[in-house]
Amino acid sequence: MNILQRLEIRHPIFLAPMAGVSTPELAAEVSNQGGLGSLGLGASSVAAAREQILKTQALTEHAFQVNFFCHQPEPLDENANQIWLEHLQPEFAKFNSKVPTDLKCIYPSFLDNDDFLNLVLETQPKAVSFHFGIPHQYQIQKLKDAGIITMVSATNLAEAKAIEEAGIDIIIAQGVEAGGHRGIFNPNLDGAIKTFDLIQLIKKYCQIPVVAAGGIMNGQQAKQALNLGAEAVQLGTAFVQCKSSNANAAYRKALFDHPITQITASISGRPARGLINQWACFVDLPDRPNVAPYPYAYDLAKQLNTLAVQQGESGYGAFWAGSNVALIRELEAQDLMNQLILEMNQS
Repeated sequence: MNILQRLEIRHPIFLAPMAGVSTPELAAEVSNQGGLGSLGLGASSVAAAREQILKTQALTEHAFQVNFFCHQPEPLDENANQIWLEHLQPEFAKFNSKVPTDLKCIYPSFLDNDDFLNLVLETQPKAVSFHFGIPHQYQIQKLKDAGIITMVSATNLAEAKAIEEAGIDIIIAQGVEAGGHRGIFNPNLDGAIKTFDLIQLIKKYCQIPVVAAGGIMNGQQAKQALNLGAEAVQLGTAFVQCKSSNANAAYRKALFDHPITQITASISGRPARGLINQWACFVDLPDRPNVAPYPYAYDLAKQLNTLAVQQGESGYGAFWAGSNVALIRELEAQDLMNQLILEMNQS
């Protein structure tokens, strides 16, 4: 049984689960067009995650995935955090503010407890995916027993093999072109493999299905990935501009006006690809100290961005985007899905 049959979808197109950007409306629009919609719930509370899942289920009868973070908990390192706070003080001073005195762990991990697991078992989405690592073995087994399809992002062969050995159903092959956070298990080890190379590498050594993610913006690129052995493709950046996404006006405008990206760990504490902005100009300097761990650094970045936006500066926002963002098109989700399908069939 192939991916389309297992997920009960018509087209091999997944919406990438983008925390903070994905919405029930966007997920449902993609699912209703025959793809696999998604909800990025890694930054949500259990209550907010439940609300989003139930709303999506009310908007579509079709399958969609939910996504959580599986990062290894980082112990609080007050010394490292303090050094990072001091480094960011000049940026806060630009907005007549002092840097905060401490940082908080704002995002829980799926590994921390079973609250999110129980939510998934309760609401029964068709599929659940994970970023930054693999759930505990007992968590995987409970998801399998419930008939929920499991997926985990891999950025290299070692991660892909670990995913397969853990009994996960599908590997999301995330190439270095992908927007947003790199799915690397260890934030200090990134092979930076391109999407098409990663597909071929994983297909050679792993047996479970592979979904290609990273730099795919149109049907021609999607078809290339399928021809290399991927069973489906996952697109995120292409859908950020849709009116049903949660991206703000500054984010949407920047996608079209400044389509150049780079990977930085300065915003969140983990490497992530986004549009070049003030972080590249003022923070990622050659003498920059080590960034505070994820998600402590993200707490500080969000506070700085909120302060800046209040004073009319949007350049500190985390505008995640893939390396091929210059190919972005202004289309609503339904029209974009139709265009992707047309291009895939023509190529």
